[in-house]
Amino acid sequence: MRHGPLKVSRGAERLSLVLLALTCTGHSTAPPSGGGGPPGTQDWTRFGWDAGGSNAPPIATGITAANVATLVRQQVAIDGTVDASAIYLHRVPVNGGTHDVFFVTTTYGKTLAIDAQNGVVLWRYTPANYASWAGSAQVTTATPVADPNRQFVYAAAPDGAIRKLTVADGSVVWTTAITLLPGREKIASALNYFNGRVIATTTGYIGDAPPYQGHVAVLDGATGNLVSVWNSLCSDRPGLIDPASCSQSGSGIWGRTGAVIDSSSGTIFVATGNGLWDGGTNWGDAALELDADATHLIGNYTPTNTAALNAGDTDLGSTSPVLLGGGLIAQGGKDGLIRVLDWGAMSGVTPHQGGEGQLTSTPSGGDLFSSPAVLRGATGTWLFAADGGGTAAWRLSNGQLQPVWANQNAGTSPVIADTLLFVYDPNGGGLRVYRSDTGVQLADLACGGGHWNSPIVIDGKIALPEGNSNAHATSGVLDIWRLP
Repeated sequence: MRHGPLKVSRGAERLSLVLLALTCTGHSTAPPSGGGGPPGTQDWTRFGWDAGGSNAPPIATGITAANVATLVRQQVAIDGTVDASAIYLHRVPVNGGTHDVFFVTTTYGKTLAIDAQNGVVLWRYTPANYASWAGSAQVTTATPVADPNRQFVYAAAPDGAIRKLTVADGSVVWTTAITLLPGREKIASALNYFNGRVIATTTGYIGDAPPYQGHVAVLDGATGNLVSVWNSLCSDRPGLIDPASCSQSGSGIWGRTGAVIDSSSGTIFVATGNGLWDGGTNWGDAALELDADATHLIGNYTPTNTAALNAGDTDLGSTSPVLLGGGLIAQGGKDGLIRVLDWGAMSGVTPHQGGEGQLTSTPSGGDLFSSPAVLRGATGTWLFAADGGGTAAWRLSNGQLQPVWANQNAGTSPVIADTLLFVYDPNGGGLRVYRSDTGVQLADLACGGGHWNSPIVIDGKIALPEGNSNAHATSGVLDIWRLP
């Protein structure tokens, strides 16, 4: 039985009333109207909802301020820890039946299809070398991505490979490695998909043990062919390189969203971590724009204190670039700052140091490891972010982020759905649900602790994995909340 469906007319009427009420008070933050049909007709195909990683689905989800506190949790025990997010496909053929399905990838590379209605594991794919990684520090924290045809999902594993799996039974269609040294180079960030291609990034492991380089890999979704690889160090050398053959190590691409795609052009935005920046062939601690084929750089930014960031282990790329719209980019970092950049001034291969339009603090002034949510619509552009000591909302006005509300609740990557903001506190604080315009807390859904994990909200359900990849566990929990 489907939980909490809304008819289109009721959903539109409710949203119109919210928009009117908020506008009259001068605090209109309601999301774009819920196009695309009622709950039960939508998918959540990747981390961050869309190719640009907005974390703001412009649809009715079936969960509202009136019913969020009535949600009922099911704890699904799984044979792995998912230090990432789930994705979701509605009414797809699996094992000869039709199911609503959550897909997750565990830290040791198992990918599971889980029935969203009852929590039953419909199939699992286990890489052949799983036993050699299980319990070790060699992991992946990547969220899978679904093919738009809804017949396949793409998933990462600790062997540095991407696999195309069938939705129907989890069988492997192709396997392609995107690193020559998986013991040093990790697929930490979410996978993305655009225009028939899978886009993935690499980084190093905790401790920055050399050699490794952050790079962007583009794969043909149909064949698995590695179309191109752009290296953020030794960037004059295309394709997969032996990490030891580059004179520099570091510059990992490890923000939770990984590669962010501008869907209007297909260009790829990434941010790099600690590493040498010379404005020529080495691009550590930088926000970067690549062409849609990931063959060359077309825009770049680094702060004026790049060398100090590198020396102090203060990665600029602890989070991915955020597309604010209107040519503006927001870039957070481990130095407790969010930078607003006029990207038009950062275009071209000429190196750009400094030139920020604004510097503002992260929610608590601490490291930003999560991916902010950005809501763009007729009511304006809003940014929501959470870090280890706070959650905050800003409104964009004349190219500046103006603070609206903040609290001291920690959080991972937030999701804004309808008028609600969902933020998971990995320190055991639960999944908090706020009014997006005021920050008033509406619910605190109890759950266990975690690390990078973040929720998805779709079809009258919430899915949130628990657990921390650094615990090296081979078991975990997927929480599913449903309307009663």
